[in-house]
This record gives sequence, C-alpha cells and structure tokens, in this order.
Amino acid sequence: DARVLVVCSEITAVTFRGPSDTHLDSMVGQALFGDGAAALIVGSDPLPEVERPLFELVSAAQTLLPDSQGAIDGHLREVGLTFHLLKDVPGLISKNIEKSLIEAFEPLGISDWNSIFWIAHPGGPAILDQVELKLGLKPEKLRATRQVLSDYGNMSSACVLFILDEMRKASAKEGLST
Repeated sequence: DARVLVVCSEITAVTFRGPSDTHLDSMVGQALFGDGAAALIVGSDPLPEVERPLFELVSAAQTLLPDSQGAIDGHLREVGLTFHLLKDVPGLISKNIEKSLIEAFEPLGISDWNSIFWIAHPGGPAILDQVELKLGLKPEKLRATRQVLSDYGNMSSACVLFILDEMRKASAKEGLST
C-alpha cells in the first residue's frame, strides 16, 4: 500500500557553451535540450474513497541497444557539464524499436502498435520521425510527445511526465478516461 513520490528535475542549461569549431556535436544537444521539472505519485492498490488514479502501469521492460555505448554521453569537466550525441542516435533507436516493443508487449498479446496509446520520450524530431516510419504509427499516436517537445524541448527525464500530463489533458478534453 506504499505511495512513492517520483520527482524529475533537469537543468540542462548548464551544458550551454559558446560555439566551438572543435565541438560542433555539442551544439545539437544545446539546441534540443531544455530545463524542466515534474513529479507524480506511484502507488498500488488505490483507495477508491480518496484516490483516483489517472494511469495504470501494466508492465515494464528495458532493453539495452547493441552498439549504443557512447551514443549519448555526458561528462562533468572543469568547464562544467559537457554533452555529446552521436549523429546516428535516431538510427540506433529506430533499428531496435520494434524488437524492444515485441519484448515488452508480446507477453500481453499486443502486436499492433497503433492499438495502444503512446507516452514516448521524444529525444528529438528525427527520432520521432524514424520511429513513426519504422512502426507505421498514425500521426496522432505521437501527438502529445511532439507537442511537449515543441513547447519545452527535450527536458530529459521530465519529458515523460509532461507527456503524461498532456495525454491526461487531451483525454479529459475528449471526454475519455486515460
């Protein structure tokens, strides 16, 4: 019956540096990322008289992507926090997304990626475009994700909670439960 407060706070502005001919890759990260914070409460066995859960976590899984070491890299250095992205992060993700989804959803009998609602960490527009194409997703499936990315940038961990809230608001507006 425990309740856990989950807090995500990201201050990516500390990675900002002036342009550098030797570190052009860091400019991509600086352009994509933004600061953000969000929180939620996770629990089990809700008390109907006092709690009204918005989402239910049915299953969880994780996958390590082959050949991804160093694809997204951050280091604390004398100049501060530095951040580097390999050019093919979108390719790494799109190449492995279906395998990851099959591992997560096959035990639940789900194989139609358009039959579920999506709360996807945005990464960046190129990642979303490639995932959408690879999985044949309808544009509305990543609408909440794209909206948060457009409004706030990639806030690292906080993005997922912002997208959950965007989905909650959209569902309420359409008269749907989440």
